Amino acid sequence: MYNSIEICAGAGGQALGLEMAGFHHIALVEYEKDYCDCLKRNRPEWNVICQDVHQFNGLPYNNKIDLLAGGVPCPPFSVAGKQLGADDERDLFPQMLRLVREINPRVVMIENVRGLLASNFDGYRAWILKSLNELGYNMHIQLLNASDYGVPQLRPRVVIIGIRTDIMDMFDYPKKISETTPSVGEILYDLMVANGWNGAEEWRRMANRIAPTLVGGSKKHGGPDLGPTRAKRAWAELGIDGCGIANEAPAIDFVGMPRLTPQMLARLQGFPDEWDFGKRKTVACRMIGNAFPPPVAMNIGLEIRKILDYERTYSRGKKEISSRVAV
Repeated sequence: MYNSIEICAGAGGQALGLEMAGFHHIALVEYEKDYCDCLKRNRPEWNVICQDVHQFNGLPYNNKIDLLAGGVPCPPFSVAGKQLGADDERDLFPQMLRLVREINPRVVMIENVRGLLASNFDGYRAWILKSLNELGYNMHIQLLNASDYGVPQLRPRVVIIGIRTDIMDMFDYPKKISETTPSVGEILYDLMVANGWNGAEEWRRMANRIAPTLVGGSKKHGGPDLGPTRAKRAWAELGIDGCGIANEAPAIDFVGMPRLTPQMLARLQGFPDEWDFGKRKTVACRMIGNAFPPPVAMNIGLEIRKILDYERTYSRGKKEISSRVAV
């Protein structure tokens, strides 16, 4: 098993996926109490450090960590925000670079929104990649769609991977498995029919595509709904009322477009049904909407493991040869 440290851990989507890929979390750093509580509630054995990442010291972990990961805040680069980039106080790329320097992990993984690839961030993106390269990493960057890995929503995300230059860099992004991706109707039908809704079968036939990207909103903006007007129209095409979030599945005689429950939202993100986001609906929806889908993280983690497995085998082979030569 390989170890990892994750910053900006959120509600645990990335951490759960990496755990599924075989990584043991040495530390999960998260600033917001609601998210910290969620992590501790679902994985009491995880070492959750509820702390501002600016205060997190990486030096005690120097040369001891296989993977340093983090989905640094997306608002500085999101089209839903002002796209201030480096001028946004929420930009934590400098902190990630500091921790890479202090920890010197074998592999670095950074996730962010598609907006990071926008032309107005060409210079900043180049600075990030150049900085990591100067710290001793071969760099990879690619836009991945969650729907290519079994998650029933588009959800494009930029994933940056850095492989330390003393390791054989054979990294490749996970191959698409989109043929197994269910539609919204397929994956949510059992939840929609939980109270015996008579219209569930007709709704399933209508919801025959993947979902738009779920949004979480910020603490200041975005209540428990499915996003701005354009997003609500896209949800309506799937027979879903995006103007709010339901407490439970439709009643047996319900007529109209149903609303999604937090459990339905979580399933659309690839979380297991037992993952507990708490009882406060607005907070739960924000945590779910801002999460990195666990199946995507798992598939990336498995590709990272291939690099680490090879490096471990190669290093063991070199030691055996050296010992035979010494004899």
